[in-house]
Amino acid sequence: MTAKRSITLAATLSSITLFAQTAREPDWKALEDETMRHYQAVLRLDTRNPPGNEHVVVDYVKGVLEKEGIPVQVFASDANRSNLVARLKGNGRKRPILVMGHSDTVTTDEKKWTYPPLSATRNGGWVYGRGTIDDKDNLTGGLMTMILLKRLNVPLDRDVIFVSEAGEEGSTGVGIGYLVRDHFADIDAEYCLAEGGGVTRIGGETKYATVQTLEKIPRGIEIVAHGISGHGSIPLKSNAIVHLAGAVAKIGDWRPDVRFNETTGTYFRKLAAISPPDVAKYYRDVLSPDPKVQRAADDWLFENEPRHSSMLRTSVSPNIFQGGYRSNVIPSEARATLDVRALPDEDPAKFLGQVRRVINDPAVDVHFTNESIRPAGPDAKLDSEAFKALEAAGTRIYNAPTLPMMGTGATDMAQLRARGMQCFGIGPATDFEDAPKGFGAHSDQERLLESELHRFVRFNWDVIYELARAK
Repeated sequence: MTAKRSITLAATLSSITLFAQTAREPDWKALEDETMRHYQAVLRLDTRNPPGNEHVVVDYVKGVLEKEGIPVQVFASDANRSNLVARLKGNGRKRPILVMGHSDTVTTDEKKWTYPPLSATRNGGWVYGRGTIDDKDNLTGGLMTMILLKRLNVPLDRDVIFVSEAGEEGSTGVGIGYLVRDHFADIDAEYCLAEGGGVTRIGGETKYATVQTLEKIPRGIEIVAHGISGHGSIPLKSNAIVHLAGAVAKIGDWRPDVRFNETTGTYFRKLAAISPPDVAKYYRDVLSPDPKVQRAADDWLFENEPRHSSMLRTSVSPNIFQGGYRSNVIPSEARATLDVRALPDEDPAKFLGQVRRVINDPAVDVHFTNESIRPAGPDAKLDSEAFKALEAAGTRIYNAPTLPMMGTGATDMAQLRARGMQCFGIGPATDFEDAPKGFGAHSDQERLLESELHRFVRFNWDVIYELARAK
């Protein structure tokens, strides 16, 4: 054997040995304390938005990553509201994958919390605190995956990018808006994983996983009624509050047409296949081409499962009502604000026209309050390598089927989808019964099971390892 061939063979064997070493499963039990330490640390940092102050999380995460030898960049349009971008380099055979968690949370009314919202209290197998499931769970999952990829020296076919992002809760200009506008090259990727999906447990038993592959677009519509002002002792037909009340009542009774896309059609078909027969009937019927059958199913969903009803259409909810300033004065103006969550292909001008026709009152003006900060984008591909990896991980980690889902809320993946990125929303397992009891996201007792935090970290690792490792 020549010296050159000996060197080549040795290098090949070394590479094979290295890959065998890095491909081993992490010791998940040994990692639980470390995972919990990071999770509690970021939960205890006050990033309630406003004002945000996300730099405190960036400082913490930066220290953790740099200690592991992972390079970090910090980008900020406001020094107190910074974003962190970390990157593990691959060999470039595939385009990068982006893993994102937002570091800000919504505000709290501390008097309503049993455990202080920044305490990250552990009790009865749960962790309580603001951000436990929105979104410091995703932040911790991404952080731990980066740490493990680096420690195990996993050879990568693609770069893995991790982002701790500011401003998701209503001030995206300092977060994803800023990153997409000024630093897109630093986060550009083929695939993105962020919040928006989850795993549903019912009665403590895991039933199915959802992956957000599409989301509705939020807009506000303001309706303003005009009339003649006067003394309250003399009722007037032109009373602005009466006209506004009539307009709001019409909107409340109106349900825009049912329209399906690839994501929602697949979701209801798959949900019917795994649901009890008495409920599965409605999921199948709502897909029916028969208008009467579909309407009956739609009525049932609206009454019993309003979240599913919202997935069927562009939704409208009157949420703010303003008018009058004295009990003995008829006001000349009254206004209401409607929360519109539009299907991604909805034509805004045509929809506004529909609202005007439903109200049908010349005394009432109708207009959008602003441009949507979240642009429309296409469905993520269900036949993609990424969705298949998510399905496989759902089976391995949760022993559950995976359903693609259209989010009725809003996430910062919208800006990335609009730039052509394939984005998938994920999340840990939560109990179906929790949100109605006040334990869900944005609630006064937000919480996550400790065991489900650890399982979600494994899920993150499983998906990203499968998509990024050298093969």
